[in-house]
Amino acid sequence: MAEAGTYLYAIAQDVGHALPESVAGVAGAPVRAITHEGLVAYVSPVSLEEFGEEPLRRSLEDLDWVGGTARAHNRVVEAVAQEAPTAPVRLVTVYSTEDQVRDLLRRRHDDFAEVLAHVTGCKEWGVKAYAEPEADAAPAEEAPEESAAKTDSPGTAYLKRRRASLRCREDAWRLAARRAEDIHAALVSVSVAGHRHRPQDPQLSGREEVMLLNGAYLVAEDRREEFVSAVDALRGQGIEMQLTGPWAPYSFTSMDLGPTRAETLDDP
Repeated sequence: MAEAGTYLYAIAQDVGHALPESVAGVAGAPVRAITHEGLVAYVSPVSLEEFGEEPLRRSLEDLDWVGGTARAHNRVVEAVAQEAPTAPVRLVTVYSTEDQVRDLLRRRHDDFAEVLAHVTGCKEWGVKAYAEPEADAAPAEEAPEESAAKTDSPGTAYLKRRRASLRCREDAWRLAARRAEDIHAALVSVSVAGHRHRPQDPQLSGREEVMLLNGAYLVAEDRREEFVSAVDALRGQGIEMQLTGPWAPYSFTSMDLGPTRAETLDDP
């Protein structure tokens, strides 16, 4: 038989809940729990012929493989998060043995407990804001000097119009950027915590508009409606907003778990 490793999905508070057998892990493997003093790690066995360091290097270049693995990983994490405060682990975190995971729970017990206490009773929500400054920029009224410039040569007149257009566009971008800052501040005010991720490239977002805000917000469950209402109240004024969630708190439970058997890939 091929040498096996232990794939780690998440660390959670141990509330005595077992995952349904229908929740399969990566490569369809069964998921099991490793417990230690109020914590539980969710793991499954994986073949090191596929998840070992060298084969993993090749697999991470296969977008279909990465996508399928990410979906299975997230399926387990979300199932766990439905039942208990959860700290998702980075995608493709593989240890040599289950004993290494037990040792991790022992060594980092207090760190995990602190992180889980921070996210207890909360979910993560995502908010993206998009804008097209060119479309939102209103044409400026003709200034006196522009009227006088009608006597300029065609080349000079073109350059003046070009400078005016660029100024209008820059003003629109500055206004949109300030608006994104205001949106983030307003949403943080009704959240436990907020984090601004790097805006996605249009090729990743699948949208022509430039993304101005890619925010993640840790929201208490008893303020969910208030948060959603805040998002709705901030819509308009030349900016389109997209709300997603609720999710397991990926953006608010990041921890350095130290070396593993295989390489790891940060969540997107």
